[in-house]
Amino acid sequence: MSVRRRDDLGGRAAIVGIGATEFSKDSGRSELRLAVEAVRSALDDAGLTPDDVDGMVTFTMDTSPEITVAQAAGIGELSFFSRVHYGGGAACATVQQAALAVATGVADVVVCYRAFNERSGRRFGSGVQRREPSAEGAALGWALPFGLLTPASWVAMAAQRYLHTYGLSPEVFGHVAVTDRKYAATNPAAYFHGRPITLAEHAASRWIVEPLRLLDCCQETDGGQALVVTSVERARDLPRPPVVVAAAAQGAGRAQEQMTSFYRDDLTGLPEMGVVARQLWRTAGLGPAEIDVGILYDHFTPFVLTQLEEFGFCKPGEAADFVVEERLPLNTHGGQLGEAYLHGMNGVAEGVRQLRGTSVNQMAGAERVLVTAGTGVPTSGLILASDG
Repeated sequence: MSVRRRDDLGGRAAIVGIGATEFSKDSGRSELRLAVEAVRSALDDAGLTPDDVDGMVTFTMDTSPEITVAQAAGIGELSFFSRVHYGGGAACATVQQAALAVATGVADVVVCYRAFNERSGRRFGSGVQRREPSAEGAALGWALPFGLLTPASWVAMAAQRYLHTYGLSPEVFGHVAVTDRKYAATNPAAYFHGRPITLAEHAASRWIVEPLRLLDCCQETDGGQALVVTSVERARDLPRPPVVVAAAAQGAGRAQEQMTSFYRDDLTGLPEMGVVARQLWRTAGLGPAEIDVGILYDHFTPFVLTQLEEFGFCKPGEAADFVVEERLPLNTHGGQLGEAYLHGMNGVAEGVRQLRGTSVNQMAGAERVLVTAGTGVPTSGLILASDG
């Protein structure tokens, strides 16, 4: 067991600002400009200025380095800058990194950001292209020659095993897609605003890689999202209600690879998310029954179901019924299937809105929100809570 005890980070930092560009399929501007727009928007939302910032965190696979974004945004000296690996698995870990810096006094105000032209530029859904040789790439060499060339094909292997093990049909994945699109339909910022879908429409969408249909796969998006993190004490003097980082965790499992962990004993779960779940529950002192809203990473619908099971909201094989019965509000912004694919950063922003009481699909009395990052890869998660 790699995670042994409650950590001391919970409750020591807060998200005080969120900002985003519009979400589009052709932004018409550079990724650096998108990043700067999102950062400035988040600082405005926080009631802070570029001069207040002394830390920056982003992802790898990003063309806009921390110091370049800082310079372009008018930010001065930095005492902390960091990048987190593994694509969408980094989303919640950026906030964890920022919270660690704030809690230890390494930085006072840290901006987390992600920006890319993921539709009009490099498309992650196109799979492995022009990859430099690496030790990580050697693992892909066991899958690529057999036609497993894209993220959808990698997830399809686990999805097929899940259906076989529990005697289910691909239609169970449709419940996630319908739920996401229901919320996206009422979210003006969502690409699929005004366009809900039915289970029949999900079932009629074309196959991508069986058992995944088109409507099981997230969209591809141009845009940027930024978050501002500072101490809880400082947050209380700012205009917006503080959203406290009650717990933050990263997780990698045994036999972990990046989306091709096919040599584990069991393909029906997400062990890396299990590592995250145990640490979040332990640090926050909470359990599934105490979560009011779930913002679960949804690049592909099957992994929303397995996340619910890893976190203990339901037993293995029962997550589809859990979603149908709406026992927990899920992805109230529309998720990456419905709002935008920003590697999960827009999901963190929705968690903040729910706790501020400003979501377009606001859940009454929301006080605790679970947010997760990318699945199938080393990943991360957050429990966000209202202050006090």
